[in-house]
Amino acid sequence: MTERLGLRERKKLQTRETIANVALAMFLQRGFDSVSVAEIADAADVSKVTVFNYFPAKEDLVMHHIEDHTDEAAVIVRGRAEGVSPLDALRGHFLARLESRDPTTGLSDDESFLAFHRMLMDNPSLLLRVGRQWMNQESALAEAFAEAMGAGPDDIVPQVAANQVIGAQQALVNRNSQRMFAGQTAKKAYRAAVEDAERAFSMLANGLAGCGLADARG
Repeated sequence: MTERLGLRERKKLQTRETIANVALAMFLQRGFDSVSVAEIADAADVSKVTVFNYFPAKEDLVMHHIEDHTDEAAVIVRGRAEGVSPLDALRGHFLARLESRDPTTGLSDDESFLAFHRMLMDNPSLLLRVGRQWMNQESALAEAFAEAMGAGPDDIVPQVAANQVIGAQQALVNRNSQRMFAGQTAKKAYRAAVEDAERAFSMLANGLAGCGLADARG
């Protein structure tokens, strides 16, 4: 019985992946709005009902490919080595992803990534979902920060800190993506991307006073 259930779950996961991959290939080739769910179902050799069983909204077919990163920052904080601060763990993780040209940093000149990113930015409904995912990342990170600090449920600090970290990472991703769309290679933009990341995490560590925004002269 356990083996049958295991096989059933594996088949469900395989079907889900097949539908999502077929849909993404069609979206990238023809555009998100130009592909219907019925066409996706036909290409994936499943019924339209099956598609909606796995993906209740058409946008879910796209978000499936990036939703695994929702808890990533929180996982890094919870899994950090002893003696390493949450912020240093996040900084090290982001720099490591830059070095590996991870598309989630925006520092990737891979054509498939650029096409995927362009599709997200060009479609209002997808852009809304991306914004919601950033918010979910922030909430998850705030919980991890609260655990690390031993903060109570009414303490605003974990939420503010998470907001700043996710905002900084979002700015870094956007800057790197802009470089890619401007025609730079990931190799050429790497040094500037690292410098930006170091500055951003330094600001997070030192606060706004370090960049003059807390100075009354402004």
